[in-house]
Amino acid sequence: MSFRKVVRQSKFRHVFGQPVKTDQCYDDIRVSRVTWDSTFCAVNPSFVAIIVEASGGGAFLVLPLHKTGRIDKSYPTVCGHTGPVLDIEWCPHNDHVIASGSEDCTVMVWQVPEGGLVQPLTEPVVVLEGHSKRVGIISWHPTARNVLLSAGMGMVLGHGVCCWRLEDMHTDLIYNVGWNRNGSLLCTTCKDKKVRVIDPRRGTVLLVSGRVPMSPACFPSHPLSPGAPLDAHNPLSPCCAPPVSHLCPHPVPPPRRRRSGRTRVRAPCAPSSWLMARSSPPASAA
Repeated sequence: MSFRKVVRQSKFRHVFGQPVKTDQCYDDIRVSRVTWDSTFCAVNPSFVAIIVEASGGGAFLVLPLHKTGRIDKSYPTVCGHTGPVLDIEWCPHNDHVIASGSEDCTVMVWQVPEGGLVQPLTEPVVVLEGHSKRVGIISWHPTARNVLLSAGMGMVLGHGVCCWRLEDMHTDLIYNVGWNRNGSLLCTTCKDKKVRVIDPRRGTVLLVSGRVPMSPACFPSHPLSPGAPLDAHNPLSPCCAPPVSHLCPHPVPPPRRRRSGRTRVRAPCAPSSWLMARSSPPASAA
């Protein structure tokens, strides 16, 4: 037997990445060591923001993209929180606006000067309050200006022209939150091992992983066309949401026919268990 028939050929077998040079990196930055599942950084076409260690509160750096190399320890920071900063995100509609969430149960919105910081920034544009516990997730609305989502321990808040307070929907810590493309729905993952699709305007849960989805009559009309009926052919319509089985991390593959005359079917959500179903005999054999 030839060795080539055993080893699988791949086009990317001998592809290796080339590390960036030192003068093109951001060096000597004291990244925060807080025990929180976050990226600790955010970037836009103009700046990069990094959460750093700070004594007596929380702070983060805001560096222009072209300012690479070793960063001086006395470089000015954005410092206004009384607790460690847990999450930061740039506004998608303004490259000089950034929001931060902290353990002090507040969300602050900052205006970064043109060209970057030349002195510490301590005065936020606005301070958003309403959480009773730490704020670990913030996310800007993808299409509407001045609408910001913040998530804490079992609660989601939407700040803007109108405030949505979504409580009693999660039984445990929220891990992550994401908007859909037009911002009409949001999806959350929770420590209780469930994924929820929420309509923030109505304050209702549309889908929960592991449950039977609601009937199309329970879904609201699409926000882009107020009062319009549900359209099953419109991919943006809520009634076209995928079934709960699509939220399962182990999709059910098609059955495979074996030589013994049996069909092996994989059980959903159970990678190690199998169901054996005897296939019907062919018509000629009957």
